[in-house]
Amino acid sequence: MKNIKLLFSTILLTFILGCSDDDNSIGFIDDVSSPTNISALMTITQDNSGLVTIRPNGEGVTQYSINFGDNTAAETIVAPGGTVDHIYTEGLYTVTITAMGINGLESVYTQPLEVTFVQPTNFTVDISTQIGNPYQVNVTASADYETFFEVSFGESAEDEPVAFNQGQTASHTYSAIGTYQVTVIAYSGGAATSVITESVMIFDPVLLPLTFESSTLNYAFGDFGGATTTVADNPLVSGENVSAKVAKLTKSAGADTWAGGTIALDEPIDFSSMQKISMKVYSPTAGVIIKFKLENLNDASIATEVDVPTTVANQWETLVFDFTGVNNSNNYQRIAIFYDFGNVGTGASMYFDDVMQTSGEPQLVLPVTFENSDLNYSFTDFGGAFSVVANNPDQSGINASLKVGSFTKGNGAETWAGSVLALDQPINFSALQKIKMKVWSPQSGITVLLKLENASDASIFIEVPVTTTVSNQWEELTFDLTGINNNNNYQNLVLFFDFDNPGNGATYYFDDIQLSN
Repeated sequence: MKNIKLLFSTILLTFILGCSDDDNSIGFIDDVSSPTNISALMTITQDNSGLVTIRPNGEGVTQYSINFGDNTAAETIVAPGGTVDHIYTEGLYTVTITAMGINGLESVYTQPLEVTFVQPTNFTVDISTQIGNPYQVNVTASADYETFFEVSFGESAEDEPVAFNQGQTASHTYSAIGTYQVTVIAYSGGAATSVITESVMIFDPVLLPLTFESSTLNYAFGDFGGATTTVADNPLVSGENVSAKVAKLTKSAGADTWAGGTIALDEPIDFSSMQKISMKVYSPTAGVIIKFKLENLNDASIATEVDVPTTVANQWETLVFDFTGVNNSNNYQRIAIFYDFGNVGTGASMYFDDVMQTSGEPQLVLPVTFENSDLNYSFTDFGGAFSVVANNPDQSGINASLKVGSFTKGNGAETWAGSVLALDQPINFSALQKIKMKVWSPQSGITVLLKLENASDASIFIEVPVTTTVSNQWEELTFDLTGINNNNNYQNLVLFFDFDNPGNGATYYFDDIQLSN
């Protein structure tokens, strides 16, 4: 009995003491104040990314709740000693930090934050002319701390700036030659920008071949010794030269024996593949010397020259000046032309045109007669057609030629079957804009379609249909191309006989394809 009383007393004492300890703990928690000394270290990354690292600090904190102040929907919880990253756009913000203590009490702290972006640095712009199109410029740019670029090409105040990114190219094609201000702006993603403005001169470069047809090229001749050189009308538009414009060199009466004219090219001539230069010449006298001289643009003593005599009078001929073995590193960039070299001027004028590099081999150009055995009349056939050079089946009437073109449209050939004859040069429509062709057909009333294509892009084309009017005899068909765009450089002749009908095995003949007015 005594032992039972002793055990009960011990339990009762323990209970009383336990209750006393719990009351002390509750009182201790109640006495703890809310978190104090709340602050935040905010570090802004200086790369225009808007990245801000926030490290909250305080005493008596169990966790922090951060409101970034930029309308972000959710707050972020951060443990004591921790950090949080957040991306801002440029601007002013109020960051709110709520610190929670062990007893659930909170302290609220606000801190202003200003995010600014630095101006783009190491800003460079490259403006280059498109090869093959002197009117087009391409712009690229690079910079540190940029988000994107805008370029204004300066042609019209109404033109909208073009936005582009680093690694991309912005392009513009000008409508006319001139000097334009190109402005490129690098944006930081904020208010800070960097700007570069450069002057761009748009001009047609004077390069071989020289055709004297361009209204925008500056054919700036330099004359000496009593000669005068200008661009003039073609004195004889004929099969050998159908150009509208040519160069005219007049050697005035009493001019020096070495009188002549020069023209500077915008780039040195590249003789790495072709080392001959051809030039069409119209001279009032046969047997006079035409001297063709090449000079270095900066040092005229670095020069080479070739003499060739004219062989006909008052008609066009093509002279070839052979510079085989020429030193390409001499950078020949100026051309000098001498007429009737070695003789005093008499007031006579010579004309020259189509100055170009050549292999020296005969070229397949209009007019096409099929009589030159040195030329390669190579047809490309399609749709079941077949074309070759053949003997004239009917040497009578308007065509007594020995050789002609032969076009066979096989049985069952496509309605659009045809043949392509690729010329060595684009057709020059500057003066004459019609093409005539002699045709022999076994049937009258068929459609002969003439199509012209750009050699590099067959989607650039023009075509004209003409109907035959006789059978089993030669007639001359005229394909009217008035208004044709000469800048399209039509070089491929495509022929279709009995167009829009399937082939029946018939053979057609054609000859003397030439420009006409």
